[in-house]
Amino acid sequence: MISAPSSLAAVQTLPELLALRAAHTPAGEAYRAFDPASQTWRSLNWAQTAERVERWRSALAAMELPRGARIAILLPNGLDAMSMDQATLACGHVPVPLHAIDNPGSIAYILADCEAALLVLETAEQWERIQAVGTALPHLRGVLLTQPAQAGPARSRAPAGVPCWALADWLAHADGAAAPATPPTADDLAAIVYTSGTTGKPKGVMLTHRNVVSDVQAVLQRITPTPEDVFLSFLPLSHTFERTAGYYLPLAAGCCVAYARSVALLSEDLRSVRPTVLISVPRIYERVHAKVLESLAPSRLRTRLFEAAVAVGWRRFCAAQGLPAPRPQDAQAAGAWAALPWPLLQRLVARPLLAQFGGRVRVAVSGGAPLSASIARCFLGLGLPVLQGYGMTETSPVVSVNALDDNHPASVGRALPGVEVRIGDNRELQVRGPIVMQGYWKRPEDTARTLSPEGWLGTGDQAEIIDGRIHIRGRIKEIIVTSAGEKVPPADLELAVTADPLFEQAFVVGENLPFIACVAVVHPEEWQRVARHLGLDPKDPASLDHPAARQEALARIARHTAGFARYAVPRAVHLVQEPWTIENGLMTPTLKLKRSNLMARYAAPIEALYQRATGR
Repeated sequence: MISAPSSLAAVQTLPELLALRAAHTPAGEAYRAFDPASQTWRSLNWAQTAERVERWRSALAAMELPRGARIAILLPNGLDAMSMDQATLACGHVPVPLHAIDNPGSIAYILADCEAALLVLETAEQWERIQAVGTALPHLRGVLLTQPAQAGPARSRAPAGVPCWALADWLAHADGAAAPATPPTADDLAAIVYTSGTTGKPKGVMLTHRNVVSDVQAVLQRITPTPEDVFLSFLPLSHTFERTAGYYLPLAAGCCVAYARSVALLSEDLRSVRPTVLISVPRIYERVHAKVLESLAPSRLRTRLFEAAVAVGWRRFCAAQGLPAPRPQDAQAAGAWAALPWPLLQRLVARPLLAQFGGRVRVAVSGGAPLSASIARCFLGLGLPVLQGYGMTETSPVVSVNALDDNHPASVGRALPGVEVRIGDNRELQVRGPIVMQGYWKRPEDTARTLSPEGWLGTGDQAEIIDGRIHIRGRIKEIIVTSAGEKVPPADLELAVTADPLFEQAFVVGENLPFIACVAVVHPEEWQRVARHLGLDPKDPASLDHPAARQEALARIARHTAGFARYAVPRAVHLVQEPWTIENGLMTPTLKLKRSNLMARYAAPIEALYQRATGR
């Protein structure tokens, strides 16, 4: 076992963080997970957590992998994912978290690129799909399956030299007295986290223990969870935002983390777990907001009450934060209803809405993508303390975040203590400090382009710093960030779409929206053939919007974008016949898409795509 440092300030590595927590509050509730057999939530305290991790560490040490071996973890959020991560770190190895919804081709690429020695996943079927890609994995020493019923078939189908183990067998095989591995140092890697780049191939961001621990320690100076707090973990642990803010941060503070059963059951889990801290992306707030508006639509009275509560609550929030008072016209929609007293509006509107989050959230952090001003105003006005922040995988990831007593929702807050920020060329936000990555795995050229010799990281985001607060103004990089925080390179995606003969040109959208969609120009001759096959009149403009045409187009797009992560594949399409040219202002002289012009041209159809998909 790794010995515990004397204090949080003395912690230098993530295994020391767990040792400190287990030593200081051994009986405190650490994790809560739902047990399907008993239909109840079961808990582990910190002493039990340390014992569980030690068992996994011993089993991993028994494999005698070389120090720094990469351990790929393809597991849903839960005790197994936590245990494997902690065991890997304690052995001086490097976790490589994989996205559970990623496609097999992308996962196989990452396994090969990071030279993974061990792959940990749930079922034999998952492993078979990865194998079917055909990517050579010469460094893979074994596959660990956490669902034991699936282990037998997988063993017989594994390629020569790559054994598969059921979790119980793997744990039992280890000698409990296996010699402890040499503990990691602050400068050893604590993770390689893959993120999409402009090339379309994921890049491995190398984060050290110093990077992650420094970020946790800095966040704790801005947001201060207590051992009484309960986090609900539902963002994938493959995202650095969840790893740092939803996993290592509560570990440092001694909070309980409850693992949500699934996104589908998130609403139910929010009400049963009743978390006090939420770590989320804007998409969750967007979903709740959309459901609220949908429920209000049939009733004019309830709509006016809601508008009044938001207007009055927002006015109260601005006064409490020292922000400029809202303009009178901002409350005009509520009319005379805005004269109702806040206690009444709170009882009728605010409390029922907050009950959807469990009713006792005291901190709700939103990151990964911008939260729209209207949704921020709604939730802040109704009393949900939403704090927007900014970060990226390359910064471990939190660079800045607002505070409960210094919350300016138009900004992403002030830089964390110990983190330097400045505005560089082209208004680019640059970051320097102990949170900045070591570099990209096996990509020195990409590292040199992103990190200056003086240690400044170019974020690719344009920003202003006003009164010490960071305001994000746009993006230099041509990267789409969905409201779920997924990053998608549009140029590569558009190139893949136009590989199909039906599409002459393609323009993908999804910035701060729930999923990727596409506008595509059809090839005249190919469209005539496809339309006739579908029983449509190719000369009728309405045929382009026929469900059969959209279904055929999406099927073709899916085939040609199969190599992309699942979240990057367009889920809706709008077909057009007029080509984009220099003359009509939709292409540059170098034949690049004028994205802002295209977005303006197709604003209405694009909005209709998302409304249709969400049923609004």
